[in-house]
Amino acid sequence: MTDAGGRVGAVTSAVARQVRELRAARGWSFEELAGRSGVSKGMLVQIEGARTNPSVGTLCRVADAFGVNIARLLEPAEESTVRVSRAGDAPVLWRGQGGGTARLLSGLGEPDLVELWEWRLQPGEAHHSADHPRGTREVLHVLAGTVTVTVEGVDHEVRAGETVEFHADREHGYRTAGDEPARLVMVVVTPSGEWDRRTRSRGPRPS
Repeated sequence: MTDAGGRVGAVTSAVARQVRELRAARGWSFEELAGRSGVSKGMLVQIEGARTNPSVGTLCRVADAFGVNIARLLEPAEESTVRVSRAGDAPVLWRGQGGGTARLLSGLGEPDLVELWEWRLQPGEAHHSADHPRGTREVLHVLAGTVTVTVEGVDHEVRAGETVEFHADREHGYRTAGDEPARLVMVVVTPSGEWDRRTRSRGPRPS
């Protein structure tokens, strides 16, 4: 197995363990988690059995349902005063057709859910994201190239050195603008609480 394959396997195993433990702690059936997350029961069974490498969209929906962030699904929660992470250890959770990637660099779980991402988009690549839970905000800073950020069907061109902030509780997406690759860092902030897609409502996380 290659090193990359080993990292994918480690991520798959970590997600399986965390989803299984979080679901058991809440006493939820697969049907309950499926209803809350909008992820099919069959996919959830595959995830808990470590038999699939779920997409970033699927991870988002499952994490939202539990009221945690994606970082929690990827590794055990550990209390540490200082933690240094190597860039090479950051999991790649999205790959574009042209070789682009999205890495989850870090995540915080209290008091709100905060994720730090690095995105690299090759010319012609795009990522579409469904709406996140109510109150979610995103901040993007473009390091190189130009990115078109689309929020509710309206395009916003963001060039290298510029920053855009927007409400991410509505449909949005990102794509490269022009013929140059783009690189950006993104911060996602979501208010805490379990999210139920059936009712579009949020409840407190278990203590």
